[in-house]
Amino acid sequence: MMAGFGHGTRRYPRSRSRMWSRSGPDRATLGIVGVICAIAGFFALGIILGPVAVICGWLAMGRTWTGNRSVPALVAVVLGAIDTLMAIVWLAGGTPGLT
Repeated sequence: MMAGFGHGTRRYPRSRSRMWSRSGPDRATLGIVGVICAIAGFFALGIILGPVAVICGWLAMGRTWTGNRSVPALVAVVLGAIDTLMAIVWLAGGTPGLT
């Protein structure tokens, strides 16, 4: 069957059964991955894993601060930001917390 004459395939690119939900397990998985990256970043490769944790947490929150926020996503953003800041201080030559 031809797809022309105003009945193109661009209107429904995928069937409804294959479309992912916006608040399904994908956001929960991103939040958990972000928390794992943030915790691992405290021990190794903090300058890389910190921003990864922030990005995963931000995407898990739906790229907004309003609405429903899952706890792992918020924890990933906060710990990732702390991890990134500590890695930057360490690279600059300082030792945080030691006077």
